[in-house]
Amino acid sequence: MLDNIYLSIYHDLVNQIEQGTLPPDSKLPSENELAVQYGTSRETVRKALHLLSQHGYIHKIKGKGSFVLHVNKFNFPVSGLVSFKELTKRMRKNATTKVISLKRGRPSPYIATQLNISRTEEVWEVIRVREIDGEKIILDKDYFRSFIPPLTVEICEDSIYEYLDQTLTVGISFAKKFITIENITEEDQAWLDHKQYPMIAVVRNYVHLEDNTLFQYSESRHRPDKFRFVDFARRA
Repeated sequence: MLDNIYLSIYHDLVNQIEQGTLPPDSKLPSENELAVQYGTSRETVRKALHLLSQHGYIHKIKGKGSFVLHVNKFNFPVSGLVSFKELTKRMRKNATTKVISLKRGRPSPYIATQLNISRTEEVWEVIRVREIDGEKIILDKDYFRSFIPPLTVEICEDSIYEYLDQTLTVGISFAKKFITIENITEEDQAWLDHKQYPMIAVVRNYVHLEDNTLFQYSESRHRPDKFRFVDFARRA
């Protein structure tokens, strides 16, 4: 019975935090106040608060109380290859993509190195801004080998992966991902609603086809307050 009570308190407070009734940085009522509010003991309230802390909803400061953390972050899977369109559809978010640049030409020395190709081989360069719920929070820079089918602005604003799945004779198979936190650049500041954050989360992808051909290099630059990168690990 007590387990049901503390879980009920936990879920009620989670709902208030996610709905904004308890906004980020606000202080929760004291354990005594919550015990009176829910008609239970301080020990039961303490168990509910501990669970909230474990799940990243609150931060407990000794001698000061419990404070609500920012939870309006989008979960991006580390493992798996999921397009932006697929991801935002799962999250049920209002999302749009704006193409800043789409061109085919010879790569820079850096891009040629990342794709392991000669500088004489042309690549597709696609630079896009991703907007979620009215905020520009991702800058995507993609570079594709020239053997892929021709790209258009309409395709890039919808889903390149969906298009390639339908047109490539060899399927997209796997990617190596590298996640770093880096200083924000002038390009990031120009295209993103960065809110004066000095740092940005960068995900670099090296994507291979089923025949092991490296065909895409990308840099996905995320505003750090809006994302958390999630993986599922199992002990071997």
